[in-house]
Amino acid sequence: MIRRKLLAVFALTICISVATVAGLVLALTRGAFEKNEDARTAALLAQFQREFNRQGDEIVRRLQPIAASEQATRMATALDRSPSDAAGYFDLARSLAENYQLDFLEFVDGRGIIISSAQSPAKFGYPENAFDNLATADQQQAFLKREEIQDSTALGLFAVRSVGSADRKVYAIGGRRLDRNFLSALDLPADMRALIYQNRGDQFMADSLLDPSAGKATDAAHPPEKFAPLIDAVLRYKQEMTGVIQWSSNRAEDEIFHAIPLHGFAKSGQETDGQNKDGPLLGILLIGHSRQSYVELKSRIGASALLVGGGGIVLAILFSSWVAARVTRPVEQLARAAQEVAEGKWDTRVEARGNDELSQLAESFNRMTTELLEQKERLVQAERVAAWRELARRLAHELKNPLFPLQLTVENLMRARTQSPQQFDEMFHESSRTLLAEIANLKAIIGRFSEFSKMPHPRLQPVKLNDLLGGVAKLYQAQFEARGRPPIACKLELAEHLDPIMADPELLHRAISNLVLNAMDAMLNGGTVTLRSRSDYSKAIIEVTDTGSGLTRAECERIFTPYYTSKQHGTGLGLPIVQSVVSDHGGRITVQSQPGQGTTFVIELPRNIEPQSQSATVVGGAQNGS
Repeated sequence: MIRRKLLAVFALTICISVATVAGLVLALTRGAFEKNEDARTAALLAQFQREFNRQGDEIVRRLQPIAASEQATRMATALDRSPSDAAGYFDLARSLAENYQLDFLEFVDGRGIIISSAQSPAKFGYPENAFDNLATADQQQAFLKREEIQDSTALGLFAVRSVGSADRKVYAIGGRRLDRNFLSALDLPADMRALIYQNRGDQFMADSLLDPSAGKATDAAHPPEKFAPLIDAVLRYKQEMTGVIQWSSNRAEDEIFHAIPLHGFAKSGQETDGQNKDGPLLGILLIGHSRQSYVELKSRIGASALLVGGGGIVLAILFSSWVAARVTRPVEQLARAAQEVAEGKWDTRVEARGNDELSQLAESFNRMTTELLEQKERLVQAERVAAWRELARRLAHELKNPLFPLQLTVENLMRARTQSPQQFDEMFHESSRTLLAEIANLKAIIGRFSEFSKMPHPRLQPVKLNDLLGGVAKLYQAQFEARGRPPIACKLELAEHLDPIMADPELLHRAISNLVLNAMDAMLNGGTVTLRSRSDYSKAIIEVTDTGSGLTRAECERIFTPYYTSKQHGTGLGLPIVQSVVSDHGGRITVQSQPGQGTTFVIELPRNIEPQSQSATVVGGAQNGS
């Protein structure tokens, strides 16, 4: 038991320690990865902003010569004189856009009417609704703008510059696409990627996601629909979001994405670093980090924790076994020694090694057994002396009673012989009968004493206790129902499948019969005597119970003392003889009783009997009965 508890304590301690360390390492690792992801995301976002500003500066650098070109100036002057001549400049924007390598270019007059459009010539004569006042956008940095092109839209980086100095100004609006080429210009680590989602409405649209790492918007292994929850959250709350995209059941393929809103130019004209937080949400920049290294490291940490935990449990088994062997072996020796002492082996000793507490306990145990043995010897001597005295007193009492009439009879004979020889013959016959009766009484007393002092040794053979108890009950059935006395009921409560034991059937029959007779004597007004049998581990148990007058506590303590009896005509040797028989069989007998509630005698017999030596002296018999 102690070894199992030590093993459980050691194993539990190691498991808790390993789990705590592993959890702490995982927490620190997760924190380090998150911190590293935030730093790399911030660095990539800064790179994106720098590329945004660089591209914007490039657009401004290309747009300024367009606004100052002779064709644009001539157009502005002509329109100032005659606005109806705008049709003559229908293709001007397309030719200039090709010359200056711009994806988008439009000329818009001061009223916001499109004069010429390179990307969509059909917009000629339509108003440009992206600006409330083009003068507020003039000379500003580049900004994001969604451009309508034929049946679709495109996200671009735009700038506005005024053409000419007339009162009725013309504005050149030029820009480039914000597409895969823009993202490809970013210097990305191997485990990071950047995507742009073009916002074309309030719901997620798969074809609006631009991924520069694929030849198309996405591939089969990374369906764009996986981004829908993250993008919908950004569209709903208009703020930066972070989410994990699970591409498959393999967690090593997961990616964590930071979704950053991209705002366009506000009509109010207020902007900061090319983006206005009050402007329309035109796109979402998605910066992704592969979680493969984190998942693999987490897996390695878990495997290491299991390996360390398994090794720790093995060490715990070995260490606990070693500790238990050092701790429990002396304890087990003490427990066995205490059991032997309880069984009567008073000379039991345990080996004491070292100077620790267990060694001190072993030495104390040895001293205790030595003292117990000495006390036992003194007690045995005292009991022998007391038994001799009790036997001498009882024997003297028993012998004194017949000796007194013997003395009187002899004195009467002597007196008659001297005083009246004629009556001597008559008195001689009567006195002879008296002398013979008293001598017979003396012989009976001596016979009982001899019978008690010289009990025969048990002759062991297999005995079925249930059959033995049934035979005793059948033997006394006639006396239970005898006329002239109240009837006594006899009950048998016998255990089933009770194995035979090694015993002397005649001696056991005599002992149980004696107990049944005592029970009958205790039930003068009738009652019930019950014979029970049962087993308890290595013992067979017999119980004889009556519903008689019962015994006091003092009577229970002295009832097995030789010549002690509470009956008017008892010899006081019946129960000591029963105790002697039980003791010779290696068992013990106890009594349980209370006045007015009956008496129960309990006999416990071992299944494997080691017969006790029977003393051939009166002292030995008295000792067994004490």
